[in-house]
Amino acid sequence: MHTNYTLGGILTGVLLGIYSWLSPGIDYNVTYHPKATAQLRADSRPNIVLIVADDHGREAVGCYGNTAIRTPHIDQLAADGIRFSNAFCTTASCSPSRSVLLTGLHNHTNGMYGLEHQVHHFNSFDTVRSLPVLLEQAGYRTARIGKFHVAPERTYHFQQVLKGGGTNDPASIGRSPVEMARYCYDFLKEKSDQRSDARPFFLYFASDDPHRSNTVGSDGKPIFDGSKPNVFGNRPGGYPQVGDHFYQPREVKVPTYLPDTKACRAELAQYYESVSRIDQGVGRLVDYLKEAGQYDNTLIIYLSDNGAPFPGSKTTLYEPGMRLPFIVKLPKSHKKGFVQDALISWVDVTPTLLDFAGVTNVAKQGRSFKNIIEQENVTGWDEVYASHSLHEITMYYPMRVLRERQYKLIYNVAHALPFPMALDLYNSFTWQDILRTKQNVYGKRSANAFLNRPKFELYDLQADPDEVKNLAANPKYTATLKRMQEKLKRFQQQTRDPWVSKWEFE
Repeated sequence: MHTNYTLGGILTGVLLGIYSWLSPGIDYNVTYHPKATAQLRADSRPNIVLIVADDHGREAVGCYGNTAIRTPHIDQLAADGIRFSNAFCTTASCSPSRSVLLTGLHNHTNGMYGLEHQVHHFNSFDTVRSLPVLLEQAGYRTARIGKFHVAPERTYHFQQVLKGGGTNDPASIGRSPVEMARYCYDFLKEKSDQRSDARPFFLYFASDDPHRSNTVGSDGKPIFDGSKPNVFGNRPGGYPQVGDHFYQPREVKVPTYLPDTKACRAELAQYYESVSRIDQGVGRLVDYLKEAGQYDNTLIIYLSDNGAPFPGSKTTLYEPGMRLPFIVKLPKSHKKGFVQDALISWVDVTPTLLDFAGVTNVAKQGRSFKNIIEQENVTGWDEVYASHSLHEITMYYPMRVLRERQYKLIYNVAHALPFPMALDLYNSFTWQDILRTKQNVYGKRSANAFLNRPKFELYDLQADPDEVKNLAANPKYTATLKRMQEKLKRFQQQTRDPWVSKWEFE
């Protein structure tokens, strides 16, 4: 059953048909299962809540093995549901990653090559149809709260904006996740104005925590001060109904990709506090779902857009930047506390949520993992692809990645250039301390190796989980390198990646 009934819908259908013809490999036809449309009066489809944290690395979550940080509510969500151990964003940058989450298309296909705000001004193509738009067409009520950071609005349209969040705005609602949950309460309880029963809803709950915080200058641009630890949105007096969790630098667990310095520990202590704040927002949101009688019929997903806001993670496609927390609470969980080791990526999220909603035949670049969430010994989920193009407009450094269970190939398209660092990461207390003290080592890498990269990086993740021993030039791995290069190039061709031409011309 198709749903282009209005003149606008017909025109959109024509445009999408043209775009589909120009972009083979993507099926934009939308089909709804009869169960999803014929009997809305007895609609038993699950509600969907997608919680997106900002820059939350998996190394800073209790249920992923960090015993130093306090994330009891996220941990409880994992205990009630399923924790994925191999979940990956496709690009370690805010706007592009969110665009992939909400479309099921890689950023080089949907047009969101870099950040949306200010002078960066990246936008997805008008012809792209996003998750909230498709769910609305399928009969869902849709709402968002907090950080948006994608454009244009008509492409990513939600029926309700419960409270808009700013981008890098210290006063944004996204810094107060418990308040965010409170703003959602009426929406969670709302009844359809046309039927006696409630239609299912889709809530997009996107915090600013635990992103780095900043002050804003008179020109409206963010100012980051690298002479002291960033406070990550923490402030004197705290936030409404948030019980602050304070951490001492000696308490934190320094991941191997970061330097174990006083500067880094001071920032990690602040970062942990911000993580604990979003955890409390998750707890309050779950409480409201239960109070509204919606928890048992709600699919909840918790994830982050990319890795932690430290050099070596965010804006890189090394493991800390792309391997992230991903927790699913099913409406009816049969295996509580189950750990799923299938390799999935954010390009699979939209197809999966549409599958739960009974919508098929969209966003073919990803695939639904609905049927394997609680399945043991999964086969056929052993590789993911990643595509990073830019972060800030000045940060041109496209990378393409094939990540398998054992091997990982990174193709640094602009390898002749030094790796460009994001403003907030370069000016971080952690990185500036490296520059001040003239240290040659950053985590497990040399600072020079971090900034100057070869065309290809090939790692054996089982033997070298920190990705420091590049095997690309090792004759013993020539066959592995060639095999993965061919697969990566084929992925670029199939997804109509503009950068695929670099294989031939550079």
